Amino acid sequence: MKAAQLAAILRQMYDSAKRNEAACQVHLFGIKYARELQNCGRPLKDILLLSGISIGYLPEVSKGIKLAKYVEVKKEFL
Repeated sequence: MKAAQLAAILRQMYDSAKRNEAACQVHLFGIKYARELQNCGRPLKDILLLSGISIGYLPEVSKGIKLAKYVEVKKEFL
């Protein structure tokens, strides 16, 4: 998956987050797309910049990536 596609998905998940759940959606993005993020060939910072969300969410995406090996996303959130 290309960086632009990942950035678009991140933006969509961020924009569609319920009130006070933006960080949760950013974590979920990191969990769901951990493998793609690690293999896309671009730094996470670039993906956040392309998405247009605050660079302050960079640690939150990183947390999601780290959590990916420990958790599974429920079917209703796939």
